Amino acid sequence: MKKILVTGGTGFIGSHTVVSLIEAGYTPVIIDNLDNSSDLVLDRIESISGARAEFIRGDIRSENTLNELFAKHRFEAVVHFAGLKAVGESVEKPMRYYSNNVEGSIQLLKAMDRYDCRRLVFSSSATVYGDPVSVPIKEGFALSATNPYGQSKLTVETMLRDLAAADERWEFTLLRYFNPVGAHESGLIGEEPNGIPNNLMPFIAQVAVGRLEKLSVWGGDYDTPDGTGVRDYIHVMDLAEAHIEAVKSFKPNHGCRAYNVGTGGGYSVLEMIRAFEKASNCEIPYSIEPRRSGDIASSYADPELCHRELGWHAKRGISEIMRDQWNWQRKNPNGYTVG
Repeated sequence: MKKILVTGGTGFIGSHTVVSLIEAGYTPVIIDNLDNSSDLVLDRIESISGARAEFIRGDIRSENTLNELFAKHRFEAVVHFAGLKAVGESVEKPMRYYSNNVEGSIQLLKAMDRYDCRRLVFSSSATVYGDPVSVPIKEGFALSATNPYGQSKLTVETMLRDLAAADERWEFTLLRYFNPVGAHESGLIGEEPNGIPNNLMPFIAQVAVGRLEKLSVWGGDYDTPDGTGVRDYIHVMDLAEAHIEAVKSFKPNHGCRAYNVGTGGGYSVLEMIRAFEKASNCEIPYSIEPRRSGDIASSYADPELCHRELGWHAKRGISEIMRDQWNWQRKNPNGYTVG
């Protein structure tokens, strides 16, 4: 059975992808420093999949940790999620993001090279497009970044492209996520950020269960139909399945390839609030606040290339997103912490 190293595998997207990897017949091995996740997710993954993923608590910036890991296992490929992801925090603490996201990726690539494992799926982001001139966004659009988080992703992308150009043994697939939301349909795993959530859907869900008083909507004067930001919200299980197709797609002379992973459409913040209220039968109080630094008005994908080359497309819509988001939060009002 083929082993896949999953960095950041106890996080939101990582944990759902681990489930999909197991279901697809792979053996995932997780390394995570638990900076923004819980090892309690490992029991939940086992409950869903029937298999216990091997877990190493460690930081990918540690050369010794990576050497021990790669010496023990022969990995078919690496799926690289380990990274900080809050736009606002990255503006306040840019060096933390460059250290974790960029330095961590460099150390990982060095370890992969030492142990002859040169296939990597990179967890990138639509933030590498900066403030796009139009939507939907295509892979060929100019790349830039409006915040340190996006810049850290773009820097790693650039490194991977340069490495693939210099050495044809490397095979990289860059998956540029739009806005992952929802949860596993079982309600056993979902998004549980530390502290106050930075992303829309966990914030809404925590308001619904009474953990937070109200939602702050950052910006009500964008050039959008209702003045609030428009994003391409993709179900996390659709996103997880995209990683399976990416792992399957590796082949000699693969080089470095980038794909948008989104639905091809967008919803505004207010539309998302209304859809969640319908699914949960809960009222979500909110207030319109000033725009956040680094945010843009509208972002949604053209996912055609991913569909054409990887055979992947999103299968779940907004009703499934809201159903599964609410199912996770109502069953786990305090996240993975019981009581």
